[in-house]
Amino acid sequence: MSNILWKSLVVSPAVLGAALLVSTTAIAAPNSATPEVVKADLSTNQQQNNSASVVQTQTTEQSDILAQVQQQTQIPQLAQVQQTEVNVLDQVNQYGSEGKVANSQSQVTSVSQFSDVQPTDWAFQALQSLVERYGCIAGYPNGTYRGNRPMTRYEFAAGLNACLDRVNELIATATADLVTKEDLATLQRLQEEFSAELATLRGRVDALEARTAELEANQFSTTTKLVGEAIFALTDSFGDNDNNNTVFQDRVRLDLQTSFTGRDLLHTRLAAGNADRLDIGGNGGAEGLQTFNIGNTGNNDVDIDWLAYYFPVGDNARVYVAATGGIWSDVAATVNPYFEDYDGGNGALSTFASENPIFRIGGGAGAAVNFGFGNKRTFLLPTSVTVGYLGSEASNPTGGSGIFDGNYAALGQLNFNLGDRLALAATYVHGYHGAGSSLFDAGSVNSSVVGTAQANTLSTTDGSSSNSYGLSAAFRPSDRFSVSGFISYHDVTGGGTGDDFEAWSYALGVAFPDLGKKGNVLGILAGAEPYSLNRVAGVDDGDVPYHFEGFYKYQVSDNISITPGVIWVTSPGQDSNNDDAIIGTLRTTFTF
Repeated sequence: MSNILWKSLVVSPAVLGAALLVSTTAIAAPNSATPEVVKADLSTNQQQNNSASVVQTQTTEQSDILAQVQQQTQIPQLAQVQQTEVNVLDQVNQYGSEGKVANSQSQVTSVSQFSDVQPTDWAFQALQSLVERYGCIAGYPNGTYRGNRPMTRYEFAAGLNACLDRVNELIATATADLVTKEDLATLQRLQEEFSAELATLRGRVDALEARTAELEANQFSTTTKLVGEAIFALTDSFGDNDNNNTVFQDRVRLDLQTSFTGRDLLHTRLAAGNADRLDIGGNGGAEGLQTFNIGNTGNNDVDIDWLAYYFPVGDNARVYVAATGGIWSDVAATVNPYFEDYDGGNGALSTFASENPIFRIGGGAGAAVNFGFGNKRTFLLPTSVTVGYLGSEASNPTGGSGIFDGNYAALGQLNFNLGDRLALAATYVHGYHGAGSSLFDAGSVNSSVVGTAQANTLSTTDGSSSNSYGLSAAFRPSDRFSVSGFISYHDVTGGGTGDDFEAWSYALGVAFPDLGKKGNVLGILAGAEPYSLNRVAGVDDGDVPYHFEGFYKYQVSDNISITPGVIWVTSPGQDSNNDDAIIGTLRTTFTF
């Protein structure tokens, strides 16, 4: 294993220019303001003397010098080389990447095989000797040499060692007449100059071998990685609305991400939590509901809340298949940067502020396909067309259920990415909802996740159909400022008298990323949660439930963030007689 890793490093990009960039003169005067490049004479005419005695004498001299070179190379204190304490995985990734570069190179036999090397280049003759006489140079598969590429002293040391190994091979195979005494003397001086780097490099490789072996012995899976999130939240409502006590709640998600081809991805997510909803007097609505309330059983039972598979078709299409827990934001662009975190713990506090409510209509099991146009990516998703179908009762075989006979939603979306600062999305969702369902249910059938009760309650005796239209936009004039907003209109047709209604929702938010520290986000949003006015005669529900939210995510470290924030909802239940709800939250999120 050690030999394989060492050879992998030896064939690194340093080999491409090792003897080409450094010469005897350059080493003798390394501090010269104008370094003079002097090529070692590797084209001495050895063929003028072919007698066996001369070859024997030359071989003896070469062997003596080479023995001195290799004796100095084998520094006994390799294990004592000072190592920088870095993450084990970082070292594996670093050397793994170098190995991939090395493996992408191929041996060449003639300097003419390099498309970017010309006879007029200052180092052409030296490169020609290294390629055609010594075989020390490896090129890239596209036929380039890339001689202008800068390299570190460690890379040069690796290239030097490659030439030493090659010289040793030439002598061992009775081709010593190709190696001159002057060449070996030059290599010896180079080796002395870079002895410290060679020793450190070999020490790092030895340490890496031991750590890699440990990782291989204890790896979880060759195809699967674990991505986790744990949320701790301290929350309460204040003001005249005192229906709740202060609570300390949690939610944990463990997502097993598996790839079989390198381009596909299988998500198997386990979730548990105890975050019950706060009562803000909205008659069963979901105003002010927070993202960590999504998918909770209230008693920390563990469920598979998302099982889905992504795979590509061609270069620009991606297919999404969900067996359970699928939602539209899994595949469609919500165009709400810094607020959207897929109901995780690093975006906005509420479900309303995180995305356009149109994406909350339907969910469950089904499929979708996303067609992307172009390869350009910005802080938003690229221009794309998305179509999909999700059934909320796909696993239930009883009458009126199933993937086609039960509740479902079908989506079509066109997402425009205009340059690298502006994006627009136009979304249409058609849904069917059985008796007693909720409109904005995210696949939970009878439980709403955003909006008032008036905007969610459908016919209790017959099924309802809905046609929803939404526009979302985001504009980022600078890296430290973003504006986003959305509007949605929903036309619901019920089976009975008084079951038809219309619902609206809209919002505008501003975000200040990296405020105070990289990774921090200050977000402020104002809008109206989904509402439907005057649905029931004699009921005072003619007020718009406005939603104001402010949060500041402070990134403690790469894996920990703390987000204090406030949610203010006016006229809960669309009734100004209800006290405004002010919800305060201190959310701590751990990601791993």
